[in-house]
Amino acid sequence: MRLNSIFFRPSQMVAIILACGYAVAAFAAQGETTSATASPFVRPPELERDILFWQRVYTEAGTDGGFIHDDAYLDVVYERLTFSADISSAARAKRVDAAKDKYAAILRKLAGGTDGLTAEEQRVRDLWPKSASRNTLVAAAGRVRFQLGQANRFKEGLVRSGQWRPQIQKIFERQGLPTELAALPHVESSFNPYAYSKVGAAGMWQFMRSTGRRFLRIDSSVDERLDPYKSSEAAASFLKQNYSILGKWPLALTAYNHGPAGMRRAVDRLGTDDIAVIVREYESRTFGFASRNFYLAFLAALEIDNNPEKFFGGIRRDAQDNSQAFVLPDYMPMPTLVAALRADTEQLKRLNPSLLPAVWSGSRRVPRGFELRAPPTIDLSQALARVPSSERHASQVVDTQHRVQRGETLSTIATRYGVSQARLAELNTLRQPYRLRVGQALLLPQTSSTPIAIVAEQPRVPGVVAVTQEPRLAAGESSRRYIVRRGDSVSRIATKHGLSEQALMQLNNIKQSDFIYEGQVLALDAQTAGAEPAQPVITPTPAVVAAASQSAPVTEAAEPTSQREAEDFGPTLVPGAQTADSADPSDYAVGDDNAIRVEATETLGHYAEWLGVSAARLRELNNMSRQRPLIVGRRVRLDFSRLDHATFEARRSAYHRQLQDDFFAQFRIAGSDVHKVKAGDSIWVIAQKRYNVPIWLLRQYNPDVDLEALRPGTAITIPRIEPVTVDATRTETAASGGAR
Repeated sequence: MRLNSIFFRPSQMVAIILACGYAVAAFAAQGETTSATASPFVRPPELERDILFWQRVYTEAGTDGGFIHDDAYLDVVYERLTFSADISSAARAKRVDAAKDKYAAILRKLAGGTDGLTAEEQRVRDLWPKSASRNTLVAAAGRVRFQLGQANRFKEGLVRSGQWRPQIQKIFERQGLPTELAALPHVESSFNPYAYSKVGAAGMWQFMRSTGRRFLRIDSSVDERLDPYKSSEAAASFLKQNYSILGKWPLALTAYNHGPAGMRRAVDRLGTDDIAVIVREYESRTFGFASRNFYLAFLAALEIDNNPEKFFGGIRRDAQDNSQAFVLPDYMPMPTLVAALRADTEQLKRLNPSLLPAVWSGSRRVPRGFELRAPPTIDLSQALARVPSSERHASQVVDTQHRVQRGETLSTIATRYGVSQARLAELNTLRQPYRLRVGQALLLPQTSSTPIAIVAEQPRVPGVVAVTQEPRLAAGESSRRYIVRRGDSVSRIATKHGLSEQALMQLNNIKQSDFIYEGQVLALDAQTAGAEPAQPVITPTPAVVAAASQSAPVTEAAEPTSQREAEDFGPTLVPGAQTADSADPSDYAVGDDNAIRVEATETLGHYAEWLGVSAARLRELNNMSRQRPLIVGRRVRLDFSRLDHATFEARRSAYHRQLQDDFFAQFRIAGSDVHKVKAGDSIWVIAQKRYNVPIWLLRQYNPDVDLEALRPGTAITIPRIEPVTVDATRTETAASGGAR
């Protein structure tokens, strides 16, 4: 639906002009206090009335009420509802539905004419310009929406923000980002580190698990999405990546909700990066109410955050967190640590929200390397000295079973424990399609032959190519190369090929022995170490087509779909509910010309399997000889005689999603650097020889750079990756001790 501007009656125009003048003045004052230069967060005049609507949501109505409004023209508010404290959710939903039906009926009547109107009908008609056509009013009848108020939550968030906001601003400043971004948690969670949304987003910054795993540790002991500091670092990295791709903060912020790939599509389709045009005119199944309003809600929250007294009177923010942090040298039971620290358990829980219930109950140990926070009055050296050697462990407690939580799948559970989905299904006699119920107890394997910290066996998700044999090297390539397979380790590869572990690492510029990944090409001698390999040929299995067709297309987890969800919808208005692919800026969509842009790791064999045609047919369609390789970033035409675009896109996305899930089960992004291309550089030299990152990840950080035709002086963004710290071995039980 294209949202064009509408005309207003003179009285409405006066109100809008006054409101705009106030907002501009407030924004100018904000600019004086935050920066001497122009704000990077433009406030388009044509979107001012939408921003003012979100200010009303955040400051006028609490969660005991809300607004019945038009979801396209937000300043058209039909009624403000207020609910009694003792009303049930069912009764509340019924009342909201009745109000929506009432105004939809009035609008339909108005579309038929204005003779004999009641006072209420005339009031509704006056909300629209006199020039509003019959079609305009009919369309409005289908757009009546309810928005829950957030004033009480926003005020609580202002108070809470004092604990972490100064440190968050430092984190953003350190990464070279605007410090105004520290206000974004008002939109996401009201600065609540424990916030969970109905779609699975968690923490102050509302990361979905799939996006969070790119930057954070998420396993059965720790969920760093709940850590205010770690998650803020991750949010800064994610926003920085979005900005490097999109170039403007309105787009980068909207991409926090909609994904950078989605925003690039919007820019390409409309031919503009003007956020006002995109908000009003971009039409997409996934660009819903939440994405459309995300940046506007941020602008409203930013103004309130900078001028809280104007909206709420006196606000006394919480004192800044002054806890101290220390890194645990061993695995330790929490009851032992509480006793050694002589601290209050509830206070430690507040300071360490990322530790999951299993750790606090003592069924799992606080992991080695965990950064534990404690009150500033505790002498940490003395406290650690009080931990007996019998309570210092070299590994984690073995898990015997897992209790299924809401939103979990067999795949996510298998990934959490470092086992394959097939093994977990076999142990629990589960058959496809795997259906789990909340509270169900799943048995877990008691041992793991492969250290999870090196390369864990990952679950095989339907619709994904599973490489079960060593990939073939391209014709003419030296046999003194090895392509890393699932389950490999540096030690295993070195031993197999008669090398020392140190020699293999030096040949391939590997800084840490656990820093290898599936598909990586390793040189096995000095001669091949200096040569660039051809791309390995990986043939997808026939099972891919049947399984991948079951993969659902990616959809936006946006505004609530039912009225009750709207009323109960978490602590925030517009959730940062990233989809499984939202951190991936690659565009897997098919163009109108039946062509796609080639992504790293893809082959004609993949396309042929996903389409149900032969690779020879695709070579013929693109005038390609058998010797001519696919070039990453170039476009190829496809044959859709047997398949529709949507199914192909789902299969393609599923393949890349599994590839990335496998990688981010082992590694996370710790930041990024800039590399200036030098003479003689190639994408392979930069990615695998110099920085040891997958080419597909390098491409995600540089989607508009032709990596196959690099020129000296070109700036390339390099993601810094590091191994995920996980509970590496599961070889002892809680009763066995296992002391060091």
